Amino acid sequence: MISMKGRAIRRWWPVFVFPTLAAFILGFIVPMLEGIYLSFSRFTTVTDAVWVGLKNYRRAVQDPEFLHAFWLTVLFTIVTTVLVNVLAFFVAYMFTKAMKGAKLFRAVFFMPNLIGGIILGYIWQLLLNGILARWNISLTYSAKYGFWGMVILVCWQQIGYMMVIYIAGLQNVPGELMEAAAVDGASSRQTLFGVTLPLMMPSITVCSFLTVTNGFKMFDQNLALTNGAPSNTSELLALNIYRTFYGRSGFEGIGQAKAVIFLIIVAVIAVIQNRITTSKEVQA
Repeated sequence: MISMKGRAIRRWWPVFVFPTLAAFILGFIVPMLEGIYLSFSRFTTVTDAVWVGLKNYRRAVQDPEFLHAFWLTVLFTIVTTVLVNVLAFFVAYMFTKAMKGAKLFRAVFFMPNLIGGIILGYIWQLLLNGILARWNISLTYSAKYGFWGMVILVCWQQIGYMMVIYIAGLQNVPGELMEAAAVDGASSRQTLFGVTLPLMMPSITVCSFLTVTNGFKMFDQNLALTNGAPSNTSELLALNIYRTFYGRSGFEGIGQAKAVIFLIIVAVIAVIQNRITTSKEVQA
């Protein structure tokens, strides 16, 4: 028998669902559809759009700076995803062992994630330029300095956040499996790769998804650290789209087309990465 309370909830559920659904539609679905439409148009404001078909997309994919930014972003994402996840897992693995001050060190490692990207970019710009000044160069001297500067910044910012997720995953690994591996004579390395890592795949899935999407979406740190200098060679995709849309008069439609391409690329890569890592998850 369904209680009176259950019947009341079923009757009034639209009252609770509708505000959130309306906000989602107005705040996400409508702007996204409007943006897709504008990517096929020439415009300066949303009220004077003129349909031009695929012209914006052709000009976007023929832009050498856009292609350079794409491949640089791919390389940046691969490097940061590997470094952040390996280092974060190592730090989490160390902090789950018995050691003095582990909770304090966890808090210290997590703190960089609380700092805003723009502020963080300017702080690291001062630090790295101060170091490079010993050789009379700066982050904007060459694209490789800007690239590795962004890698260092992102690793420093994100390792603590991913560490928290990995610690939660490590704490959920059944202790009896670790004891059984020890009884069977497995070494620490064999236990790590044969027991711990397979059971950690849900955490690895989450962390790798976050680092991949963060790598592709990075904008504010890139803007503050190098602003694409020298000659836009250290420019990532998000900054290239921003500069095209807001920095070049008459290129609004091309910038919007780049944004749609960017959305598709990030969505496809995120889905593929999520499927690959999810398929490797095992049950304890």
